[in-house]
Order: sequence, then C-alpha cells, then structure tokens
Amino acid sequence: MSETLIRNAGVIVTMDDDRRELADADLLIRDGLVVDLGYGLNTTGDVVEAGGCVVTPGLVNTHHHLYQTLTRAVPGAQDALLFGWLQTLYPIWSRFGPEHMYVSALTGLSELALSGCTLSSDHLYLYPNGSRLDDTIAAAAEIGLRFHPTRGAMSIGESDGGLPPDALVEREAAILEDSVRVVDAFHDPAEGSMCRVGLAPCSPFSVSRDLMRHAALLARDKGVMLHTHLAENDEDIAYSKAQFGCRPGQYAEDLGWTGPDVWHAHCVKLDGAEIDLFARSQTGVAHCPCSNCRLGSGIAPVRAMRDARVRVGLGVDGSASNDTGNLMAEARQAMLLQRVAHGANAMSAREVLEIATRGGAEVLGRSDCGQLAVGKRADVALWDVTGIDSAGSWDPAALVLAGPQKVRHLFVEGRQIVRDGHVTTLDLPVVLERQTRLAAALAD
Repeated sequence: MSETLIRNAGVIVTMDDDRRELADADLLIRDGLVVDLGYGLNTTGDVVEAGGCVVTPGLVNTHHHLYQTLTRAVPGAQDALLFGWLQTLYPIWSRFGPEHMYVSALTGLSELALSGCTLSSDHLYLYPNGSRLDDTIAAAAEIGLRFHPTRGAMSIGESDGGLPPDALVEREAAILEDSVRVVDAFHDPAEGSMCRVGLAPCSPFSVSRDLMRHAALLARDKGVMLHTHLAENDEDIAYSKAQFGCRPGQYAEDLGWTGPDVWHAHCVKLDGAEIDLFARSQTGVAHCPCSNCRLGSGIAPVRAMRDARVRVGLGVDGSASNDTGNLMAEARQAMLLQRVAHGANAMSAREVLEIATRGGAEVLGRSDCGQLAVGKRADVALWDVTGIDSAGSWDPAALVLAGPQKVRHLFVEGRQIVRDGHVTTLDLPVVLERQTRLAAALAD
C-alpha cells in the first residue's frame, strides 16, 4: 500500500460537485486515489507539508502537438497565418524520425508537468521516416503523465488539392489499419487508465470525407474518442464553404463527428447555430487561446459556449504556434481574452481554473479525474503562494490573477512527478541537451 498525506494546505480548491474550498486542510492519497479530505488527518506513509500552498486538481491539456516542441520560433513561420505557417513548417517536419518524436514528447510533457498538468492529450498526424505513435506513448510512460494520444492522419496532399506535401500523407487504408493496431496495443478504457488512444484525422483540408466517416465508424466500433481541428480561422471557414458547400459544424455533423465521444480543437469561428449543435450533442471543444492569438485566428466564443453548456477544456496547442507549453499561462490568457471581448466580469479566475481542470477532464471523458474528491484519481498540483508572484494577494486561490505559473509539487496517480519544482522521473538536463542537438540539426 502506498500512502501520502498532503498536510495543512493553505487552501484546497477541490473542484468537486459543490466547488468546496478548504482552508488549512489535509488531503490523503492511497494507492492512486483520493481517500480523504479534512482536518487532522494522519498517515503511516509519506507526509508533504503544504503550508503556504494552494492545492488544486492537476491541470488537463486537451490539445497538443508534442512533436512541434522541436520547431519553436522558426523564421518564416513567426508572423504567418495558419495556412502559410503550415506550408513553411511541413518541409521541416518531413525530416523528423522516431528520435525526434520521442525527445520532443519528453520535453513537451516535462514542460506541461512543471506547469501543473497531470493529464495531456496529443494529436500526432504525421509519421515521417518510420515514426509511430508508439514513440510519444513511450515518452509519456517514462515521465509518468496520464496520456491521451490520438492517431492523427493526413491523406490529401498538394497534388490532390490538399495543403500538406505529398511526402507527408498516407494511404487511407494504411491509416485505418494502423489505427486498429495502436488502439489494440495501447488503449486502456479502465477507470484510472494511464493511456487512452483516440482517432484524429488532422483537419477538413488534409483528409477526405471518406476517411472522416470511416474513422468515426472505427472509433465507435472500438469504443474510443474522436478528435480533429475545426473552424480555426477565416481561411478554414472559407475552405469548408468552397469545398463542402457548408459550414464546419454541418460538415462535422453530416460525417458523424458530433457527440460526447468527440472533441474539436480551436472552434474560434463557430456561429450560434454550431454552438447550439455542440451543446445538444455534448460535443467537446479544446480552447487554445495563446495559439489563436499567435496565429491571428481570433477570439473563440468561449463565453457563449459555456453559457450554452458546451463542454470546454484548455489546450496549449503545438509549441510551433504558441510557442510555450504552460497550461497555467493558457488559463490566464483564456480569462483575459473573454474579458477583452465581453467585459471585465465575463470570466472569473475560478471559472477558468475549473475549465483547466474539471472542464478538460469532462472533454476527454474522464469523470475519474479533474477534481479532488473521495474516490477520484490522485492527480494533485501544489502551488507555492509564498513567493513574489503572489505577494500581497488577498485571495491566494485566485491563482490565475496573482500566482505562480510553475508548480511546486505534482502527483499523478499518487506518484510524485515534480518535487520542489524539478521533474523527478527523468534527467531533464540530459533530455534538453538531446532536444537542443536535434533542433540545431534541423535548423542546419
């Protein structure tokens, strides 16, 4: 039996059904589960003193491209809109191999962990030079984060009117065959699962309608979730109207891409009818505010989505379009953008923290995560609010207004992944040396 007591926390922000906040309280973890919250708790196991800390559920990242951690701040892509940005980067990504995928995933997941993230999805949609989804799954297992990798794909290259170069697309039969392989090999549907696999054709402008439809049928046969990019910017809307004669929401609905087992990234340009569709069908959205700003895509209608009861989580998106992977910074940006668009009372610090925790877990179908309550998984972040980031704060639980953007301690399934601001499960300086070497070679 493994047991840890987090003792005398300044505040425990539970995000439970009653949204309780417990001052000067304890939290007891046993065998990967939260087993008690309260006062004066005892243990025969490890004790973590949490005085001066705000304790929250681990943050949840609902959209990422981990391989892009190797292509930050690339000249020529720094100031481009989405389509031009992609066309600059595709030739670079075509030189990746398995080591690039593995090392960039280790780096990106470490960065997420240090920002308080315990559960991350990943959208890998290109597989050059022998790369496989297995490479990123191995990285997540090594660092110890809960992982939702998705088997992405591109099947329509430039010669067929698509955006990606032909060298980066795959045959659709091969895509579906490998999708079956990775689901059978890695998907664990059990409560407390450390790895659940989804299917994720990249976008309407890089795969065919047939692949979208077949992927939806396969996912439901296998009992896994579906993910893609949708309605990201004005170019995306124009492409959908020109190629399909409809808006992205109708395109998704026609192909079976709505429902509680589906979540779409971005959705910056959803209109009112599409928001209503997503609310009725319980379709989820991965909101990526920093990437949307970086690429000039716009401000997603998150206030309208939340008011309509659409499931919304946060995503850092790829580090080639963010260019960081800090989920607490993402939460702050999400709050500020809704205030810019709708006024200072449009989104509170607590609401965006809920989106970053419980909201993301709901988008990924993880009712066992995203809150600190008896019987839920022990994914726990401790934020030290005794430092300069919070100095003078009257409300330490309002972390996104005045608080650290790096975590002090982090537990995933009760296992300590970050201790005193350092990743415990791997030698991060060695990883970063490999990352730097690979990025320099790509730049050459």
